[in-house]
Amino acid sequence: MNITTDSLEFIADNLANQDYAIVDHFLSLEEVNAILEVFALHQDNDKFKRAGIGKDENLQYDRSIRGDYIKWIDPQNAMPPVKLFLSKIDELKDYLNRTCFLGIKDYETHFTIYPPGSFYKRHLDQFQNDGARKISFICYLNKNWQSGDGGELRLYLGDEVKDVAPTAGKLACFRSEIIEHEVLLSKKDRFSLTGWMLNHPVGLGFVV
Repeated sequence: MNITTDSLEFIADNLANQDYAIVDHFLSLEEVNAILEVFALHQDNDKFKRAGIGKDENLQYDRSIRGDYIKWIDPQNAMPPVKLFLSKIDELKDYLNRTCFLGIKDYETHFTIYPPGSFYKRHLDQFQNDGARKISFICYLNKNWQSGDGGELRLYLGDEVKDVAPTAGKLACFRSEIIEHEVLLSKKDRFSLTGWMLNHPVGLGFVV
């Protein structure tokens, strides 16, 4: 299922006017189920690694700040359900470049699992001395999520905050260099595809 023109326009307009956009049904339930099967396969093969903070020589691991586990996605070798998701991100990237003139060259993305009791404290999606990330995006895969399950995305918008429920199929995207955010304490396994649109191509040192 392709992204509708209305959804593309909605995302572009909201990014331009308020620096973030939230769209339900970016993925259908069928597409969510197929991607969750890929998650399960990678979990069975122990492919997930503890996520760190920082980059290169500044990389560190601190569960008091961040407790998720990730597996980077290699677009060339991704399974069909994931390639379908990536094709939608490509479509969104191209639309944003045409309408918002962002100069996005590439993107990187990974599978993300927040196990029960994990969170990610307030932060900005930029590394020190590296402004490559322009648009952050998270697509949620949590079926039957209910209030009280936790794991909401909290966006800090000046004097206000906005909490985004991580419900299946929803896409949240925002300006990486502007919107501080956090992941609230999750009470159950929380699944998503998380990525960043970049102003330069992903390097040859891409880790999978």
